[in-house]
Amino acid sequence: MARTVRFHEYGGADVLRIEDVEVAAPGPGDVLIRVDAIGLNRAEVLFRGGHYIEGAREFPARLGAEAAGVVEAVGAGVTGFRVGDAVSVVPAFSMNDYAVYAERAIVPAAAVVHRPEGLDAIAGAAVWMPYLTAYGALVDVGGMRAGDTVVLTAASSSVGLAAIRTARRVGAVPIATTRTEAKKDALLKAGAAAVVVTEKEDVVERVRALTDGRGAEFVFDAVAGPGVADLAKVVAPGGTLFLYGALSGEVTPYPGFDLGMPALNIRTYTLHEVTTVPERLRRAEAFVASGLRTGAFEPVVDRTFPLEDIADAHRYLEAGRQVGKIVVTVGARTDDGDAAV
Repeated sequence: MARTVRFHEYGGADVLRIEDVEVAAPGPGDVLIRVDAIGLNRAEVLFRGGHYIEGAREFPARLGAEAAGVVEAVGAGVTGFRVGDAVSVVPAFSMNDYAVYAERAIVPAAAVVHRPEGLDAIAGAAVWMPYLTAYGALVDVGGMRAGDTVVLTAASSSVGLAAIRTARRVGAVPIATTRTEAKKDALLKAGAAAVVVTEKEDVVERVRALTDGRGAEFVFDAVAGPGVADLAKVVAPGGTLFLYGALSGEVTPYPGFDLGMPALNIRTYTLHEVTTVPERLRRAEAFVASGLRTGAFEPVVDRTFPLEDIADAHRYLEAGRQVGKIVVTVGARTDDGDAAV
């Protein structure tokens, strides 16, 4: 039996329950992981509330697609992993099929990567999703190169911070946007070339000024909604506006016709484009691991919560005050309330 987070109906954080659930042996192509740390993602909040791109197939439903831990058993046909390996789980599956909010979890081996030496469980649960997301869209799909400019919304999120460092890694220029002044210094410290405070500054005017009127080759937007109309105005001719989230919760217009049909590419993007294709994941893993080894990349953890406080962790995520990743630790509780991993 393993303590497992489940919910029996859609709703707020209060619907989350920690229940004892039997864990079977891993089937063909799967591995059993002792989970030491769990990376929280906005997708899980949406899934819990019934607002994700897919709904729960049945109740009780489970959550979680990113974690770090140790391999406890491998299923038939699994190669490259042995019992005792320190690993991370990357989002590469439906939460209707697998989930990692638990003490022990079965996951597909194709969604598991080796944890680089020196990366502990908390860092291992915080680093992969952000950097794989940023790399997948901007480098793998977009082909971002030295000298390009990328505008980043929700820049203080774990993905936003990873995108700043990814841009710097390839010689591109990251321009971060944030609603208030509160996170401006943190974004500059993280490597943003400039920060646009949207409650005080006009995004279009500022980006055009920063790029000498050229605009940005890429816009990487997690918000969507009506703001897309202004973001489209700052995309350089032939550039791409990536929509990888919908934090606004509002209808997203297509602005191409209103802008006079410019050479504008707008596309949605999800991490699964990269993580579910073995060769693309292999290249992405190598890119991130290289950045970790050189120090160009690092996990940014805002706060940790023990598994017992999973509902509080979800409330904190929804409040949007964090800079970086929220991680839930799994294990024996320590005196300060965090779990020993």
